Amino acid sequence: MEFNAAQVKTEFLGHLGILTAVIERLGIVEKVNARISVSKEKGSKVSMGVRLAAMILNALGFIDHRLYLFPEFLKDKPLQRLFGETLQASDFNDDVLGRFLDAIHEYGVTAFFSEIALEIGIAEKLLGKSSHIDTTSLSVHGEYKDSEKNSVNEGNLSEANPEFGHSKDYRPDLKQMVLNLATTGIAAFPVWMEAHSGNASDKKVLEAAASRMHNFCKHLQDAPDFLYVGDAAFYEKCVKALVEFKWLSRVPENLNEAKKWLNQEDICYQWIELDGGYRCTLLEEACYGSVEQRWVLVHSKKAAERENKTLDKKIEKELKKVQQQVSRLKRKNFESEKDALQVGADMMKGFKYHKINWNLEIIEKHASRGRPKSNTEKIVKVFHLSANIVKDEEAIEVIRRRKGRFILASHELKEENLAYLSFLSEYKNQNQIEKSFAFIKNKSFQLASIFLKKPSRITALMAVMSFSLMVYGFAEHHLRKVLQEKKETLPNQLGKPTAKPSMSWVIRKFKNIQVVIFSQSECIRNLVVNMDYFTEKVVRIFGPAAERLYSSA
Repeated sequence: MEFNAAQVKTEFLGHLGILTAVIERLGIVEKVNARISVSKEKGSKVSMGVRLAAMILNALGFIDHRLYLFPEFLKDKPLQRLFGETLQASDFNDDVLGRFLDAIHEYGVTAFFSEIALEIGIAEKLLGKSSHIDTTSLSVHGEYKDSEKNSVNEGNLSEANPEFGHSKDYRPDLKQMVLNLATTGIAAFPVWMEAHSGNASDKKVLEAAASRMHNFCKHLQDAPDFLYVGDAAFYEKCVKALVEFKWLSRVPENLNEAKKWLNQEDICYQWIELDGGYRCTLLEEACYGSVEQRWVLVHSKKAAERENKTLDKKIEKELKKVQQQVSRLKRKNFESEKDALQVGADMMKGFKYHKINWNLEIIEKHASRGRPKSNTEKIVKVFHLSANIVKDEEAIEVIRRRKGRFILASHELKEENLAYLSFLSEYKNQNQIEKSFAFIKNKSFQLASIFLKKPSRITALMAVMSFSLMVYGFAEHHLRKVLQEKKETLPNQLGKPTAKPSMSWVIRKFKNIQVVIFSQSECIRNLVVNMDYFTEKVVRIFGPAAERLYSSA
């Protein structure tokens, strides 16, 4: 059978089939459609679930297409293969997707995401005993009117607005939104998200979000009673609000009670050695506020070495600054002893690592200018300061004791429920959520390019970002889990075998996979081309759904 160029076309499949298989495995389309429906009678062709699936593929497609260019992203994709429906790229226009975002906002952004996420987490057994909670900021491009009174709306999530605030993107010139996310389990599975105004404070947002999540989970069968883990911004509000849920947090170092324990000598403690160069000790008499809690002092050898090197540089830098100021002061005339000593005392207040021993020199001068007469007596006119600069060894020693030290606290008092030796491992898992934020902000995936003009649609798009993180994270977790269970590997970027490949590397290996379509009269043939051993193995790992999507027909 012969074909001409008009009878042959190609469509890009790439890694989108793997992502679609994951979306199908998690049942995202069906779960969305069960909550938000469309009216077929009014001509709606694309279900709400498929709209979300398409936006996830766009978010993880390595291409930054704004919503009004969304059909451009889909025009060369095998839509029927991916979505199982007869759809055109033009069916996914900005109005269709905009109405989907409006529907999410009307349903409730947090409820929409978290209902589905927790349902999936329970079904897939992805929920751990603890949940890690934190925030990040997402910059917005465009003009946005200031919200009324420029208020912070931690309590009313439906009124989140772009505002200027503390930028974790290092873009203080742009307004921003704050994304609050909670993850759990070994897969760092996202189970809770909230969108807040750009000027929202972590100290108010984190505890309130954990309380809302705790109350939400109480009404779900099989949902665990999470231990909520947060950073120092989480601590004080949890104590002062007398929260019901169990929490674990780093204690702010500026608290007087914390300083007392951080400043003591090593010999005051009975340390227990932990893996990775850590050691810890339970602080039996520690307390803060009216909430019973356990405090554990932790010391990291590596952190101490790193922080002490930084301290040495600061000491050297301060010495140069002290020498410069003392040199300038030597040339200054003071009219009284009191003035000279006061200036010296004031200057010492600005230094942490050095002490200055001042010497006062009295300079006698003649009262008048010119050559004095032989019988003219000199009078006391000015005072000069000279100095001996020494390191404040005592102060430096106290500062060095604190290097590598931090305190962890928990409201969970029962050792059998949470061993104090496990405080550190629970807290270190907080880096999972940092990795999640890094993923969302990775310009390769373009998830953080928020450009919508309506704040309500921005908050809904943040839910789409969280779903994209869910799909990507589950795909990587599933891939690694199957490889480890079967004791198999894949070659990494250096060609060496690994049982823990990153999903980003796997995605790049699928970049040349195309669907070639031959059509002549009633005969249509689809061939998936450019598959190799690597991609075929990955497809098999993702099961029948993926094998169907990458099969020729």
